[in-house]
Amino acid sequence: MLVRAGLGLAASAATVLFATIGTASASVEVTKLTQAQAASQLSAAGVTHSSSGNCTDRYNSTCTSYEQINQSTVSGVITLKRAGGCAINITGGTETGHASGTYSHWNGYKVDTAHNSCLDGYIKNTFTYIGLRGDGYPQWQAASGNLYADEGNHWDITYYTCGC
Repeated sequence: MLVRAGLGLAASAATVLFATIGTASASVEVTKLTQAQAASQLSAAGVTHSSSGNCTDRYNSTCTSYEQINQSTVSGVITLKRAGGCAINITGGTETGHASGTYSHWNGYKVDTAHNSCLDGYIKNTFTYIGLRGDGYPQWQAASGNLYADEGNHWDITYYTCGC
């Protein structure tokens, strides 16, 4: 799989990064956000965050960072919050320490969220159970294609699109 990234135009005060991911026949432009941009959007929507290290440093695995998260991931979390009406607490973002891959935390496609009865019920009753992931965790898929894996002590969510 080919991955190319280059700087795009500035949007307002934000620097936007466009990445082309895929083959010559398919590409997706991805807007990357800064920690401040993502935190502002998520906080305004009532989404909280926490980390064992009480920090946001992308290079520290005990932190919860939004640095370089995809706009579609942030929009997806906000859509999930609004659609389900549940509290959402992000416990993992783009910080180091997660599994690698194209659709990874580091590349801005994933977040981890804390379990709560409202969110658990919404995901399990709204999305389609598609079986166990390769590592044995059960997963559900939204009509949008986004994936929700129950990793025992948190949800590991992969946002391919901004719909939940």
